[in-house]
Amino acid sequence: MTTEKKLQVAVFGAHPDDCEAYFGGTAALFASLGHQVTFVSMTNGDAGHHVKGGGELARIRLEEANEARKRLGIANYFVLDYHDGELLPTLDLRRHIVRIIRRYGADLVFTHRPNDYHPDHRYGSMAVQDAAYMVMVPNVCPDVEALRQNPVFLYLQDHFRKPYPFQPDVVVGVDSVWQKKMDGMTAHVSQFGEWLPWIDGYEAEVSSDPLVAARQAVERYTFPIDDAIRARLEVFYGDAAAHVCHAEAFEVCEYGRQPAQQEILELFPMLPRAAAG
Repeated sequence: MTTEKKLQVAVFGAHPDDCEAYFGGTAALFASLGHQVTFVSMTNGDAGHHVKGGGELARIRLEEANEARKRLGIANYFVLDYHDGELLPTLDLRRHIVRIIRRYGADLVFTHRPNDYHPDHRYGSMAVQDAAYMVMVPNVCPDVEALRQNPVFLYLQDHFRKPYPFQPDVVVGVDSVWQKKMDGMTAHVSQFGEWLPWIDGYEAEVSSDPLVAARQAVERYTFPIDDAIRARLEVFYGDAAAHVCHAEAFEVCEYGRQPAQQEILELFPMLPRAAAG
């Protein structure tokens, strides 16, 4: 375990499997260094299937989330009981988010950007953003002590271009934990082995065995390293950036604390120390 301060990292995805797909590698790196990672799914995932649904599917997806937590080695995985496909940025959801951020004293908070194809991603993002200031206001959720310093809030990567494209402020190379990320994603057999091949129209291209299909499907839902990501990798990794095959990228949200380069290195201790120069 590292001798540095133990960081608290909170990741808010809309559904069970979102945190793994967008943050699984970085989560595994944080955990391997002794830092505490908390995944939160803001819905119970009870609509994400073409055959199963309701309480049965919610139970399956909770079990999958717990298995993913074990495979990634992270501390916590919470699944909130809001219906899949019906998430809204309500006061109730905001209070849930505020309490979780405060309870763990989060240094870093990650979520989707508010411009996204899925309404749960958009509205979940809005709820997390709305919590960014409120985590410091003592009279909001007074049952949990308010933070004295705002966390750094960051967006998870996406490919949407309007109103503006994703901006990779921080990029983490995850080659060393790529298989662990894949293992975390394939824990969600109901998604990668069943639902996504069906809804995305490639069911005939994968095995009829959901376990095998999940392993075949997961890399479809990861981001290639484009020119913008590669350029940002070079800022952090120097010449070694040319050899990075897999990376996860994040954009700093305006609503939280705005970190300088040195603080980014302190908050992402897996990044090379040489980037300080």
